[in-house]
Amino acid sequence: MNRIKDVLEQKGIKQKWLAVQLGKSYNMVNSYAQNRRQPSIENLYKIAEILDVEVATLLIERKVN
Repeated sequence: MNRIKDVLEQKGIKQKWLAVQLGKSYNMVNSYAQNRRQPSIENLYKIAEILDVEVATLLIERKVN
């Protein structure tokens, strides 16, 4: 699970803009933002760099019972 959509909204950035910067289709970025697909580690680092955030900011911590 990721927080890409939340970070985009916080920064006022559109998914289409991120798709262009990342070199991916809008549909792919939308899939990441909706948590239908997860970006590769490489793409996660690229997204963090583009959005100027730490990678950890894009991740949802998994709670262990």
